[in-house]
Amino acid sequence: MNFNKSLHSLFKALYAIIVLFFLSEHGLFSQNLESIGKENPITVSGGVSVNQIFYANNGLDSRRDPYSFFASGNINFDLYGWSVPLSFAYSNQQVSFQQPFNQYSVNPTYKWISGHFGFTNMNFSPYTLGGHNFLGAGVEARPGKWQVSAMYGRLLAPVQPDSTSETRGIPSFRRMGWGVKAGYADGQDQLHFIIFNAKDDVNSIDYVPEEEDILPEENLVISLIGSKKLFSRVVLNAEYSISGITRDTRTEAISPEEYRFFNNVGGLFQPRISTGYYNAFNSGINYQADAFTVGVGLERIDPGYRTLGAYFFNNDLINYTVNAATSIFSGKVNLAGNIGLQKDNLDGEKVSTMERTVGSINVGFAASEKLNISTSYSNFTSFTNIRSQFVDINQLTPYDNLDTLNFTQISQNASVNGSYILQSSEDRRQNLNVNFSFQDAADQQGGVEQNSGSQFYLMNASYSLSLVPKSMTISGSFNYNENKALNNNTRTLGPTLAINQSFLDKALRATLSSSYNSSFSNGDNTANILNIRSSGSYSIKKKHNINLGLAMVNRQSKRESATSDFTEFTATLGYSYNFSSR
Repeated sequence: MNFNKSLHSLFKALYAIIVLFFLSEHGLFSQNLESIGKENPITVSGGVSVNQIFYANNGLDSRRDPYSFFASGNINFDLYGWSVPLSFAYSNQQVSFQQPFNQYSVNPTYKWISGHFGFTNMNFSPYTLGGHNFLGAGVEARPGKWQVSAMYGRLLAPVQPDSTSETRGIPSFRRMGWGVKAGYADGQDQLHFIIFNAKDDVNSIDYVPEEEDILPEENLVISLIGSKKLFSRVVLNAEYSISGITRDTRTEAISPEEYRFFNNVGGLFQPRISTGYYNAFNSGINYQADAFTVGVGLERIDPGYRTLGAYFFNNDLINYTVNAATSIFSGKVNLAGNIGLQKDNLDGEKVSTMERTVGSINVGFAASEKLNISTSYSNFTSFTNIRSQFVDINQLTPYDNLDTLNFTQISQNASVNGSYILQSSEDRRQNLNVNFSFQDAADQQGGVEQNSGSQFYLMNASYSLSLVPKSMTISGSFNYNENKALNNNTRTLGPTLAINQSFLDKALRATLSSSYNSSFSNGDNTANILNIRSSGSYSIKKKHNINLGLAMVNRQSKRESATSDFTEFTATLGYSYNFSSR
């Protein structure tokens, strides 16, 4: 039909534009010719690091290898204006998703064009391709006011179903995807067209695990984004997206009357019995004055709207929001916030309908040159990867939990942060920092909810003293972490003390730190953990660096029947080298 012809014409036009830019006298080839003969047309820079970790314990079955090896590196070639960075990471440890932690990427850049190759990600828009990692290739070109982005690669690796393994990952098909974003941007006057497609390979795993509700899917999303500046102070913006989701690509192909332009779309998408079509719309208008900004917004997402180009997505909602920001008291106080109404059950199929007032507020107060305070609150739903500070305090090496992919859905988030400079002179500096945050959350891993109704309370108070002539810093902190769930209340708290000292004109740096924290469950002390670590690093000609780290963790269980007392030791020996031909 006409839509397919228009789409085909659009792709031909985009292709012609790209070819013209590459062949024109201002294109890539002529730029390379202009660079020939210049001084140092080729430069190389980068670095490599190698770390060996030796491990021993008392009171535990060996839960990790006594020897681990980690290597990482990067190198950047600058060739006649082209920037071509390469990077790699390697470990001999196995991680939970059943492959070594090995990744690589190449991201060359030349003036208005850049490439992404290897393990990378791109962001077209929240409703289409929203930062999903992929193994493949991508390109972004911005010749003048035109903008073209494209990608192709593997979004998910195949994971075989295995009901006999307790540590297996969630089964998944190999998922391949591609996308194009093209448009024109002149300041705040913009118009972009996006098309994104992803499809599972049903033959990439041994069988379809239907008992786990995992089926081979296909997705095509078409989106149009635009913004326009009016009367020098008013900005209009909007995005409209249509997502076609096939729940099972093995079902019968059809040609539905509704959304007929999805029928093949030039052979790019095949509607089936299990295909559903969903809409998402987001728009806003903002007024920008000299002293403040104010605006209104509307977002509506159909029940069931999804894109395979994002890890998580909220749907079945409509948001009406008002936002404002201003600066008062000669810039000492900055205020920003929004408030709105959110409603779900748009199709009326749920038993109940939720309506709630949503909003956020941020206040920054620079009381003086010494005192700064900031506060924030939000009850919008978002996804994040949160970690208790005790995860970092108690881990033995920086390479622990490299494969962790725990996402947390936050429905409420509040924080207060304050810093005060007690003293600042040429010889001595003293600082005090206090931070508190609250989060109402539910953990998710691999899109599966692990728990709900949890509240996290995090508090940290720290003090630091720097003795400038001695190149010494002494710091102390107290950390508190509480997690309230339906039937369990856990707390962890304790102090940390650290001393940092530099020698030999800062070529040699040494650190000694210790922490002691106690864990409680429903009011009962369950364990006490002592952590002592020291490290030293020596730099040679600012290119070579040798480092040695020692760590000890001692856990004493307070439960009468427990046999989980243990002590762990690690020693880390590392070397790194950085270079540049400039």
